[in-house]
Amino acid sequence: MLAGILFLLLYFGYETGTDLIPLILVVGGICLIIYGVSNRRNNSQVSVLPVMTKEKEAHYIESGMTEKEIEFFRETMNQTKKQILKLQENINQNAKLKAIDLRHDTLRASKAMFKELVKDPQKLHFANHFLYTHLPNMVDLTDKFIEINGHEIKTKETYEKIEESSQIIDQMAALIAKDYQQFVADDLEDLDIELSIAKQSLKRDNSL
Repeated sequence: MLAGILFLLLYFGYETGTDLIPLILVVGGICLIIYGVSNRRNNSQVSVLPVMTKEKEAHYIESGMTEKEIEFFRETMNQTKKQILKLQENINQNAKLKAIDLRHDTLRASKAMFKELVKDPQKLHFANHFLYTHLPNMVDLTDKFIEINGHEIKTKETYEKIEESSQIIDQMAALIAKDYQQFVADDLEDLDIELSIAKQSLKRDNSL
């Protein structure tokens, strides 16, 4: 396309005797910029997924998922795994972030949520807040926290921002823990019912 445009401009310039070199350079530059941006977007959209094992494929099919649902689920979980690993990296870099993680079990909750979703893919929509809001925000906040905390010279305003950020991160960590607790709430309720039935059965057996 670019070659065609340049050829037409050269031909027009030759026929009319007009010096179109400056215009050609401008048009060529614009086309190259557009091509570069488009190419970067296309490359950024390509997500390399790990090879799906036969066991995983069978598990997804048994869960009643279509081919498109499987693809969407795998892309979502691949992105989630990257975010969890990034969050772990950030937390390990800073003592205050480690303390927040210890207080709320943020990483353990995130990894446990990941495992639960892999075990039951059809529950993906129950984890919307965790997947699309809380976890991504937590990664972004800790990224910025690490960046600001790494400044060689810190002003009063810098320390205030660090403190404010740590408070927001603490609140977000609590939300992630709550996400997991709510996600497994039904399982806990089912366990309570099973325990209640088991206790009643034991009472009957002991009374005989």
